[in-house]
Amino acid sequence: MSTLLTRAIEKRANTWSQMQEIQQRAEAEGRAELTAEEREKWDAAEADLTAASQDIERLERAARMDTVQRSDIVVTGRTAPANEEEGRAEQAEADYRAAFSAYTRGGMAGLTNEQRQLLMSNQSEIRAGATAPGSAGGYLIPTDTLAKITETMKAYGGLLGAANVITTGSGNPLNWPTNDDTNNVGAILAENSQITEQDVAFGQKTLGAYTYTSKLVRLSLQLVQDNVFNIEGWLTTKLGERIGRAVAAHLATGTGTNQPEGLFTNAIAGATGGASAEAAVTYDDLVDLQHSIDVAYRQGAQWAMSDAALKMVRKLQDDQGRPLWEPSLQAGVPSTLLGSPILIDNGIPAPAPAASSIGFGNIAAAYVVRQVSGGQMVRLDERYADYLQVGFFGFLRLDATPDDTSAFRVFAHGAAA
Repeated sequence: MSTLLTRAIEKRANTWSQMQEIQQRAEAEGRAELTAEEREKWDAAEADLTAASQDIERLERAARMDTVQRSDIVVTGRTAPANEEEGRAEQAEADYRAAFSAYTRGGMAGLTNEQRQLLMSNQSEIRAGATAPGSAGGYLIPTDTLAKITETMKAYGGLLGAANVITTGSGNPLNWPTNDDTNNVGAILAENSQITEQDVAFGQKTLGAYTYTSKLVRLSLQLVQDNVFNIEGWLTTKLGERIGRAVAAHLATGTGTNQPEGLFTNAIAGATGGASAEAAVTYDDLVDLQHSIDVAYRQGAQWAMSDAALKMVRKLQDDQGRPLWEPSLQAGVPSTLLGSPILIDNGIPAPAPAASSIGFGNIAAAYVVRQVSGGQMVRLDERYADYLQVGFFGFLRLDATPDDTSAFRVFAHGAAA
């Protein structure tokens, strides 16, 4: 854990303790409200608490990305292959990584015949569903480099990290069976009686593979050829950030038409707030939402909301005047609300009248994401040659849909008064 992250966590814990002391002092003296001086200290502490929480989120995101990048760079001290087959696999991966790096910097002209054949054997067309190689195709990003894109996507959209992610080798339509047997129960069987039948009713959903692109990035030829600059690491991370932002928005509120259907799009309201001039949520609303989920799904359940919604619920207290939100005091461990962890995803709608801004449930059971293995990158040499520039773009194929709708509910703010 970095020193900065440790200090940020300690600062948040100390600030939270100071706020608790202010509240406890007022309660011990039987006062109904804080003094002017206490309010001033409380507001200052709350601002520090928000800043520390944001710093922790940034540093943890940077740590996740840095861990993946270091795994790509640091190759000394590796454990020897367990057997000859594993050694061949590692060597093949290293050869492909070297070929991909050479392709990024110099294009096809910068490759040896062996590297060119290696890239061609891992090529597929951009057109969804096609697998035959062609001149318009992209080359599969090496496994370790692809991990940078995946981690970046998770950093920008927490729902992807919590959902049930299925990886397939192709983008052909994937039929996904569903079943709700909760209303069917067994029975006592009388002696010499025939067992009654109760069929299991199956439904079906289909997962496709939408092509997400990073859009085009143009780089100067001098920058691409500069060996001092880690062009592969920077470029793949940048392409991943763009794809990640688009995916995050659709996983939360996608329409389901020409894009994935978001988890919040058609989710059932487990609790609804009263009409109000401004978006509001109460302690009772959150308790109702939490209990709108069957006990069977509360194991592994979590809250899902935007940072704007978190700011709102952090101010709530229970009937005894205790804050509902409890900050995490350990790196990598999320803060909790009413005993359940909180997932932050800014693709989720912000609080607003009639909006559904807070969700609760077992997201892995409620939502399934289908991702086609092998993100790809395309290099365009001739298109911008007269500018001494090279064009790059990445693409990844993905679809998602709600799975078990009983596992997740949302809080719907009341209409504007």
